Amino acid sequence: MRYQQSDPDVRLMLRVRDDDAGAFAELVARYEMRLIRLMQTIGPRRDLAEDLAQETFLRVFRARKSYEAGAKFSTWLFTIAGNVARNSARSLGRRKEVSEVDASGNTSSPQLLAATALDASGLMPGRLVEGDERAEIVRAAVETLSERQRMALMLSRFENMSYQEIADSMELTTKAVKSLLSRARVNLKEKLEPYIESGLLQPAEDDELKHTGDV
Repeated sequence: MRYQQSDPDVRLMLRVRDDDAGAFAELVARYEMRLIRLMQTIGPRRDLAEDLAQETFLRVFRARKSYEAGAKFSTWLFTIAGNVARNSARSLGRRKEVSEVDASGNTSSPQLLAATALDASGLMPGRLVEGDERAEIVRAAVETLSERQRMALMLSRFENMSYQEIADSMELTTKAVKSLLSRARVNLKEKLEPYIESGLLQPAEDDELKHTGDV
């Protein structure tokens, strides 16, 4: 009852449970871009983000009859999204669909990113990276984190979820969530330090993830 009163998305999902197609369309409209952004970060491949978001919504619809309002809707949704992302990663691993071409062009590799940042046209040590170049460096650093660290970071920074809400979504304790976020910050600082030292990034760049909307 508490969540029905406080969370309008819970009320929408209860209407979906009663086969209200319009309520489901509204939930999709509210969360589609947020899910795609999340899947770009925690999914096995960025090009699969839209498909994984659609799979998440499909699971939500299939589970509608058993839905219970025991948490915020976003908490329940992101729990399903995390499971979808992990299942996709396992499936890709079994089928070995990641080709050598994909691997060689993977911009999440720290080595390839460093080479790109230093050798790109007009980009020299000492020049401040701006715009898309800055976003790419930060995004690539995020993608070197573990899947759980990335998800905790996304839910914290972009969804503004509390430790408890993140813990519920990831099926962890709040202590584990705090540890994940702490390790993520340390790892990001280590990944971005070379760019800071070379002058390619400002010293506070690792604290500006919230401003790179497509990380």
